[in-house]
Parts: sequence; C-alpha cells; structure tokens
Amino acid sequence: MFDLELSYTVLLIICLLAACGFEFVNGFHDTANAVATVIYTNSLKPWVAVVWSGICNAIGVFLGGITVAMGIVNLLPVESLVDQNIAHSLAMVMALLLSAIFWNLLTWYFGIPCSSSHTLIGSILGVGLAYSLLPDANEAAVNWGKAQEIGASLLISPLFGFSLTIILMFLLRTLTKNTSAGDGLFKEPKKNQPPPWWIRIVLILTCTAVSGFHGSNDGQKGVGLVMLILIGIVPAYFALNPSFQPSKLSDPLKKIELTLNRLDGSPLAQSDKTKLDSTKVMTARLLTHVSGLYSVSSIASNDRFLVRKDIMLLNSHIKSLSGNSELVISEADKKALSDNMKSVRKITDYSPQWVIVMIAFSLGLGTMIGWKRIVKTIGEKIGKEHLTYAQGASAELVASTTIGLSTAFGLPVSTTHVLSSGIAGSMVASKGIKNLQPDTVRNILIAWLLTLPVVMVMAGTLFLIFRATF
Repeated sequence: MFDLELSYTVLLIICLLAACGFEFVNGFHDTANAVATVIYTNSLKPWVAVVWSGICNAIGVFLGGITVAMGIVNLLPVESLVDQNIAHSLAMVMALLLSAIFWNLLTWYFGIPCSSSHTLIGSILGVGLAYSLLPDANEAAVNWGKAQEIGASLLISPLFGFSLTIILMFLLRTLTKNTSAGDGLFKEPKKNQPPPWWIRIVLILTCTAVSGFHGSNDGQKGVGLVMLILIGIVPAYFALNPSFQPSKLSDPLKKIELTLNRLDGSPLAQSDKTKLDSTKVMTARLLTHVSGLYSVSSIASNDRFLVRKDIMLLNSHIKSLSGNSELVISEADKKALSDNMKSVRKITDYSPQWVIVMIAFSLGLGTMIGWKRIVKTIGEKIGKEHLTYAQGASAELVASTTIGLSTAFGLPVSTTHVLSSGIAGSMVASKGIKNLQPDTVRNILIAWLLTLPVVMVMAGTLFLIFRATF
C-alpha cells in the first residue's frame, strides 16, 4: 500500500487505527460535557442522551470544515521533521499517539474532566521540542506563532466560560424574578420527573448545540492528527491535494512575485534581506513546478513534498516580512500577499473525505460509550448542590457559543474546560464560591496545569527513544 514495504504498511495501519482510538477516547471522555445537564435534570434518559450526542458529534465533524485541523497540522511543521528515513516519521507519529491516548485514558479512569485538546497539543509541542535537541536539527520544529495563538485560546476559553455563565445566571434571575418561570428554572429537579416542556426543549437544544460544536472542533483535531500521520509517512501521496489543479496556482504566484519584486529590501538587516531573496527564489521555483500542470500526479512523486515545503516556507516568510517594521510595504501589498497566499495554500490545506468519515465514526461511536465517570463528576462533584435547570442551560449555552466561535476562527478549544468552568460559574452564581466542592475543583485545576508539561515530557522522551531505536 502506497509503495511501502509490508512492515511499514502494517505500522501505518496501526498508526491510523491508533488515531481513531484517540478520537474514540476523546468521544467517551468528552460525552459528559454534552449530556450531563440533560441527564441530571431528567430531560433525557441516559441512553437516549448519549446516542443523540453521538449522532450530533458525527454530524459536527462533517460540518466543521478543516480550519482547526490545519491549525493542528501547522503547529508542528512536519516539513522540518520529515526526511528520507520513514522510520523517523514513524517515531514522531507513535510518540504523539501513545502520549495522547495514555493521558486521556488515565484522567478518564480517575473521573477527572481533562482536555483532549491540551493532551494532543502538548504531545505535538513535546515532539517538536525534542526534535530541536537532535544534533542535526537545523530548522524550527514548532510554529511558535501558532502555538501562542492556540495557547491563548485554551487559556482564555475556561475563564470566558466561568465569567459569562455567572453573567448569564444573573440575567436569568433578574429577568424571571417573581415569575412562575423563574421559580421553575432555579429549583432542584424532582427525582425521576422530567422538567416542564419548555425547559426540557431548551436543555435538549443546548445539549444538541454542544454536541454538534464539539464534533466540529474536536473532530477536526482528529482529522489534523491523521493528516500529520499521512503527510509524515507517505508524503508523496498526501503532501498535496490530489484533486487540486496545480496550474491554478500560477496566477496567484505571479501576483506574489510582482509584489515581492516591488519591495525595497535595502533598509532590512542582512538576515531579513536573505529571507526576502529566498522568498523570491521559492516563488520562482514554485512557478516552474506548477506552470501548465493540470493534476498533482503530473508532479514527480519525489517533488510533491518539496513543493509543499516551499509553499509552507513561503507562507511563513511572507508573514514575517509583512510584519517587519523596517520593510516599506503598503497595506494594499500586505493584503495582496495574504490573499494570494490563501489561494496557493488550497493545494496544501485539505483532507480526504475518507479521513473525515473515519474520524466522524470514531468520535460518534466513542461518545456513546464510557460516559458515566465524567458525567458523575460534572453533575454531582463540582458544586455542593444538585444541578438546576438554569445552571445546566446557562453552562451549555455558553459552552456551545464559545466552541462555535472558536471553530469559526479556526482555533482549537477545550470543550471539557469550557463546560466544567461554566458549571463552576453557575454554582458560584447561585450561592457564591462556598458552593464549589474544593476537592473536585482542585483535581480539575491540577489536571489542567499538569497536562501540558507532563504530556510534553512524555511525548518528547518517547520521540527521542523511538528515533534512536528505529
């Protein structure tokens, strides 16, 4: 398969199955984020809630696009790590997968709501940093600009969930004060009795929204992981979008070339002058590669990864030069470079449909299994009181909005942290900080703080061991 030796083919299949396993674990680890409120308010029976959530998660993967997936792929510049030794690519992939799956399973076993996003991103950063320690490493192994962007998203989102839920609870209490609706919203659900029909509809809708947006965001992380595997192990087949017509790149590349040639590099430092010159050379080289070609298969298999590498470096250099205060460049030229670069990136930023189907199935199936441990934590152990209708609806409404906006901006976000912090915020809004259970909150915070460093060390160590062994 893919012109690989039998042993490497088997390892590729194992890696793809492991990526599905990660998404499956992600599903049953994060199911509670969507179904805890409808279960603890008796809005849906548990088995109905998890099946419905699984279906919505799978649909969300199809509707979410690939912006977040490409954010994951671009966080680790695979172009820097991949060389002619396929065993080195396998070392990267196996270190990522084993670290991410192990930490997800460990935290699930102890019933701690932990972020699969933190886990995957920590694994990617760990491999990138470990690569930079190798004696022959001469390129940046982590896209630090993208890492900062993702880190800010993961840090701000739980704070956003916590504070916005408190505000929403306050508004609900104010608007429904002295009304029958207000009395119903803030009461503890009666045992085995469903809520009033209108509250039930609201809770089911928020459950649906969280499930769908979770699929659109977390599903893309699985897609990005699979693309890392495919680009790393069989770049000749997956480095470029096989359905894209290379000749369509000629026009945007010519416009980039014209814009670059207008720039005066004399005020720049020598290193930036060199970067500008190399950017012009790469643009000309790419034009030579793609001009007159109507299919990716027309590009020599050994050249496809080099074309991808040139495009990714060109994108990086253009961003760097556009932000250089010493370079005299108009806003119109900056926009022209950015817009044309987006057109060029269409040949590298893609995912085969079978990858999306595979991840949707894995996430949807995982969502239907293994939900009880985390549901119990979210429903019973964050606050000292039983979850009320208002608390459940507020937390899920904030979570679905946050995740939806993050997906729209192409940022991975932790569904677990957003919803857990939202539940905590709803408890604080009811009776103050004393309404939180300190042991559970402490465990969640410890997991939040430890996930990145522990997984980074684990993934980096495994990568160096595998690299030396293979």
